[in-house]
Amino acid sequence: MKKLSIILIVLAVALFAAGCKDSKTDKVTIGISKIVSHPALDSVEKGIQDQLKEEGYTNITFDLQNANGEISTAASIAQKFKADKVNIAVGIATPTAQALTNTIKDAVVIYSAVTDPVDAGLVKSFTAGEKNVAGVSDMTPVKDQIVFLKKLKDVKRLGHIYASHEANAVTLAKMAKNACQELGIEFVESTVTNSSEVKQAAQSIAGRVDAFYLSTDNTVISALAAVADVAKANKLPIMSADPSSAEKYEVFAAWGFDYYKMGKATGKLISRILKGEKAESIPTIFMTDPSDVDLLINLDVAKKLGITIPDDMVKKASRVVKDGKMTKK
Repeated sequence: MKKLSIILIVLAVALFAAGCKDSKTDKVTIGISKIVSHPALDSVEKGIQDQLKEEGYTNITFDLQNANGEISTAASIAQKFKADKVNIAVGIATPTAQALTNTIKDAVVIYSAVTDPVDAGLVKSFTAGEKNVAGVSDMTPVKDQIVFLKKLKDVKRLGHIYASHEANAVTLAKMAKNACQELGIEFVESTVTNSSEVKQAAQSIAGRVDAFYLSTDNTVISALAAVADVAKANKLPIMSADPSSAEKYEVFAAWGFDYYKMGKATGKLISRILKGEKAESIPTIFMTDPSDVDLLINLDVAKKLGITIPDDMVKKASRVVKDGKMTKK
């Protein structure tokens, strides 16, 4: 009897030790699907990987997938992740997140860079996740961005290009239209179904507007070079909600989130799930810290357009382009 008791104690200790295995060394596969490659979404992807590495996870395999702007490809990626039995699937941007939640029911799905997860059907409420769904929103201050532009230029007609098939883009377009109505600005819109249509859409309204406003619409942002070309030819300023992508092109100003930090916030959320927290208990995470937001001002573009930017506004900017050089504060 005494021997039996000793054996049972040894077994109990062994089982306890097995159960307490450091989760950071467990083998984990994380599938990441982004709707398209552009600086902001690429930064989210990198932020996720860097955050998990910084937290000490040493045995994670990342399956990085790019849908190249195609909804059908996003669906195929979701099927791949399901077949591969990934531990966690991450959807960067609304269409890929929707594809994952529609397909994967037996693994946790994390959404990131999704403007309105409720409107997109990912969760029923901002205050809680679903059984296997949680994530990070990039809801952007649309009205404040337009007000900022109006302070620097007398805008009577504002042009906006957006993808009519993307829930994120449609939500932001409605917000921009409402903001313009409140501010007494005529809202001139043009819709696209893919990035190849963006230049023509910009050209179709360039002669009827005083400026362009671009949201975090992935279809349009991935073709930012085309909008910048049209804006330059027509001497129109671009106000963008994506500072990361604006660095490369002649964008007058950009005010929005630091998407690398959004990626790190997403990585922290994934870590919480890996440590055993339930997705359904986690509300939508919003980027609310002032340090999460970037303001880019391109003084070179302002000079070409004959727009004077007050020194106090320049001082508030976290990124300033002058004489062809980018300065980060």
